[in-house]
Amino acid sequence: MSSALTDLFPHPIVQAPMAGGVSVPQLAAAVSEAGGLGFLAAGYKTADGMYQEIKQLRGLTSRPFGVNLFMPQPEYADAAAVDVYAHQLAGEAAWYETELGDPDSGRDDGYDAKLAVLLDNPVPVVSFHFGVPNPDVLDSLRRAGTFTLVTATTADEALAVQRAGADAVIAQGVEAGGHQGTHRDNPETDGTGIGLLSLVAQVRETVSIPIVAAGGIMRGSQIAAVIAAGACAAQLGTAFLATSESGANALHKQALTNPLFVRTELTRAFSGRPARGLVNRFLREHGPYAPAAYPEVHHLTSPLRKKAAASGDAQGMALWSGQGHRMARELAAGQLVEVLAAELDAATTALSAFPKGGAGR
Repeated sequence: MSSALTDLFPHPIVQAPMAGGVSVPQLAAAVSEAGGLGFLAAGYKTADGMYQEIKQLRGLTSRPFGVNLFMPQPEYADAAAVDVYAHQLAGEAAWYETELGDPDSGRDDGYDAKLAVLLDNPVPVVSFHFGVPNPDVLDSLRRAGTFTLVTATTADEALAVQRAGADAVIAQGVEAGGHQGTHRDNPETDGTGIGLLSLVAQVRETVSIPIVAAGGIMRGSQIAAVIAAGACAAQLGTAFLATSESGANALHKQALTNPLFVRTELTRAFSGRPARGLVNRFLREHGPYAPAAYPEVHHLTSPLRKKAAASGDAQGMALWSGQGHRMARELAAGQLVEVLAAELDAATTALSAFPKGGAGR
């Protein structure tokens, strides 16, 4: 299924923007050069830091790429609940010999400043996570020549994305690693996420804009499946996390296929918002007690996560990962795009050769 988005890159493969230092310019460039759509993650960066990475990426490739922004969080967390959680984490701070972070370090992630940079220096694609931008923002980016996408985790959210004027929607299934891009953080909906194939089908029947499918995709045959369900492309994060160009910590890469980490869970333990990661000690001990408080909890635990990584302790890190993590392949990013594209072609050919009358005919 072709669209204005997929006309930008030969293969219907989008590298997910993974914040926290994973989606570095080298990774995005390698994916774009191989015919996919590489992405930079502007989350947790300053506007100038984002701009410097865009400049670096443009020096590595002339092909289209994207930049992802986190939406500001309008809801203020319960300060008392954050204080209780901070008290619970005091033992972690003592263990890692560090101080807890300041939970009030900021809520908007420099959103307005980043938008100003992207309007002054337009990039081919911009996507948004954690909510829907104002229609004026989407219109301004369109007039600047930028294609816009917004994440949705339900059909209703996808309809809100279309009504706001986005060019396409990213349908994110519950299988996805990292943060769920829900438009509102409602604890009552924890654990009620929709699987990707069901979500794509529901979104396809709800909106007319193109759909990019995201969540647990690790093989070209899965890309074929979501395209058959109505998507125009697939977005993969965990699959690219293990590549040589990824900026992920080596412990994180190794954990994806380490038999010590057998499953993933959605947790608020590290950030205060539901995010899927490999189950480790920190997640088990603190996940049940973490409040709905993003980005306060993110700021609170940031020094702990950094010290855990620096000390080689994967049990204290946020090991974001999708449900397909055991299928990760240690390849160069460009090679992974080529392998995925070949698998997609093989799966598409096999589907087209299947008797139209069904099995047994």
